[in-house]
Amino acid sequence: MSVRPRRTRRPLIAGVVLTALASTALAAGPARADDASVARDLAKAYAATAKFAYEPLAIKAGFVKTDVCVSDPVLGGMGYHYVNPANIGSTDPSRPAAVLFEDGTDGKRHLVAAEWVVLEVGQPAPVMFDRKFDGPNVIPGLGSTYDRHVWLYKKNPSGLFARYNPKVKCPAGAPPHP
Repeated sequence: MSVRPRRTRRPLIAGVVLTALASTALAAGPARADDASVARDLAKAYAATAKFAYEPLAIKAGFVKTDVCVSDPVLGGMGYHYVNPANIGSTDPSRPAAVLFEDGTDGKRHLVAAEWVVLEVGQPAPVMFDRKFDGPNVIPGLGSTYDRHVWLYKKNPSGLFARYNPKVKCPAGAPPHP
């Protein structure tokens, strides 16, 4: 009797997810000549951050856990930012400055998005995923910044690249945060 190697469905699932992300990105705005590059960059971001669905791996990779849940009473939430200081300033899709989590009903935090942050020092807003970064915005402790959010892991009715997600909720009593 021969033993066959166990097949994994992970590559198939990853392919389906990446295809869905690419089609979401293409639907997020008007068609452009470089939509393929946006899809490639989204795939890079997903490949680099998917492992952080297991929260301890984000911490092991240098992302510092926070206990401040960022929200806006009108726009929705961002969640908890786990920041990797070494990645601040990066516009590489595989090096986000932060990965964002929200509390799950199971008592664990769940990965919802990634964020890139560039300090604003008088330059124009950087471009990534064929979109200008949002900002300038003020992040406490960093000052004036540009940022780009990508909701890779939780559907955002406001759009894949919106800053806030109305489906992300912070704990009751958590103060709104800029």
